[in-house]
Amino acid sequence: MEGKKTPLYEEHEKLGGKIVEFGGWLLPVQYTSILAEHKAVRTAAGLFDVSHMGEVWVKGPDAMAFVQNLVTNDVADMIEGQVKYTPMCYPDGGTVDDILVYKFTAEKFYLVVNAANTDKDFAWMNQQLGKFSVTLENSSPSIGQLALQGPKALTILSKLTTAPIAELGYYHFLPEVQVAGIKAIVSRTGYTGEDGFEIYCPIADTPVLWEKVMKAGQEEGLLPCGLGARDTLRFECCMPLYGHELSDKISPLMAGIGFFVKLTKDSFVGKEALAKQKAQGLAQKVVGLELTGRGIARNGFSVKAHGQVVGKVTTGSVAPTLNKHMALALVDAAQAVVGTELAIDIRGKDVSAVVVKKPFYKRGQ
Repeated sequence: MEGKKTPLYEEHEKLGGKIVEFGGWLLPVQYTSILAEHKAVRTAAGLFDVSHMGEVWVKGPDAMAFVQNLVTNDVADMIEGQVKYTPMCYPDGGTVDDILVYKFTAEKFYLVVNAANTDKDFAWMNQQLGKFSVTLENSSPSIGQLALQGPKALTILSKLTTAPIAELGYYHFLPEVQVAGIKAIVSRTGYTGEDGFEIYCPIADTPVLWEKVMKAGQEEGLLPCGLGARDTLRFECCMPLYGHELSDKISPLMAGIGFFVKLTKDSFVGKEALAKQKAQGLAQKVVGLELTGRGIARNGFSVKAHGQVVGKVTTGSVAPTLNKHMALALVDAAQAVVGTELAIDIRGKDVSAVVVKKPFYKRGQ
């Protein structure tokens, strides 16, 4: 198997992780079982290796203006120490990526991008430089990242740092803290729908940090978690995955994340196209489906109404917390109303499904 290795590759092998190739990286899909790891995050805590994610520094007098033009969300009102989720679009409204924006100062931002898109995103950002007085630095190769997620995440991380992480608001970060004696950036963010933290540290320190966090979580039921649980957790919360619910053909409006598109901003790449989409009405939308028949929907399976293909599945899986078979699908807008009965072609057999509200799961339900 070919692919890039994170600094924790040997750790994953030691723990019996089943390694797969994902976005050019060799990562564990699971250690014990996806269901056990999923449950650990919903009830206790899970630790994920997300060192494959990309990180780009934006520095200079025009840093804020550059980021404001680059993304669809509004970064002008961000305070120092705040994080914002945002799509980043092409001029035609298609999605380049969905990213996290960390504001250090008005002249210093940190952008976290999806692993498989890092090179593409960095090239795109460079194309948008224009007259902005900024420098871009792709620091991905030098940074390791862990995601500690679940209701016990705060208890576990508190054992390793004296920093005031309990007071840290959701989608806020501390720029320089010591975690188990290692210098890190700690943010209260994640991709699971639970409380939790993402910890960025120098790549060489990542194995020690992983070991210390695992040890601190022993009594709290902490499990190492792979890509499988990461996907089922984000899926239950209907968080989009690039290449599935978002792509160069699927705009943020189509994906149902229009809240993060601020058309009131002066200008940003893709604004005109997105404003037009909104005004004219969307041709297709990403909806939630509950399968009422037997079978598991998979990415790419056809969705039908009255025997006619009206869309395709973007993600399908069992939703472990709900114990139901669910799917996300891009369908014609006319079929996107909650309660609409549809069918999914699962290996030549039409399995009945119904459009339901998103997200499927919310913390505390």
